[in-house]
Amino acid sequence: MTWFNEVLRINKPHAAIAHITDAHLFATTEGRYFDVDTAHHFSQVLARLSLEDIDAVVFGGDLTQDHTFESYRLFAELILQSNLTCPVLWVPGNHDDIEYLQEISVGQIHAAKVIQTQTQQVLLANSKGSTPAGWCKQTHLLELKTMIEAFEGTSTVICHHHPMPIHGYLDKHILENGPALLNLCAESNRVNALVHGHVHNDYFLSYREMPVYATPATSIQFSRHSSTWQQQNLGPAYRLLALTDNKFATWVKWV
Repeated sequence: MTWFNEVLRINKPHAAIAHITDAHLFATTEGRYFDVDTAHHFSQVLARLSLEDIDAVVFGGDLTQDHTFESYRLFAELILQSNLTCPVLWVPGNHDDIEYLQEISVGQIHAAKVIQTQTQQVLLANSKGSTPAGWCKQTHLLELKTMIEAFEGTSTVICHHHPMPIHGYLDKHILENGPALLNLCAESNRVNALVHGHVHNDYFLSYREMPVYATPATSIQFSRHSSTWQQQNLGPAYRLLALTDNKFATWVKWV
């Protein structure tokens, strides 16, 4: 199980995890994504997170907009310059280069794909496909299933792509085998929720009574339930996950 080999352990029965996503950074801080200063938005989120009592941050993908290695280096520099001290982990988005993500995974930025407390775990799944749409390989799904079944407590799964339609423009880039991932999680009866990014807004759906949450972007939001690509500068946001004994809670905060 190469993807899930490395584990970040939090040796207590509870933990607070932040989920941030879709930074769309450029090679320099001068870059703009739909006229939004994405580096500034990202820094605002890091500053706010530094005031939270959290144990780890999961970055949910789409670090880069211009696909340069310099944008990855900027990501690392902004984290280093912030007051955030907890580990930062990641899943790849459709814009991202996994090799670049691995290259910056030193020090505070971790390549681990599992976060484990004494009672719960968070599994960071790879939904990056060969197109902007998502795809989870069958071997990866089997690895994920093994990780869920082998852990005595409950699991939360985080990936980049949305596995269920949001009835919006980004459905053209959905996780194409989303039902396979959703059924795996739901049938285990041991998954608290599935959390994703990609859709640039806050959504809550349910699949076979399992919650599915979308986290808004740190960059710009896309209008909900719109068949056309409409952007809204609503400011950056992040999601908090509270893992307490066998209880799970989550909520979004706007900056």
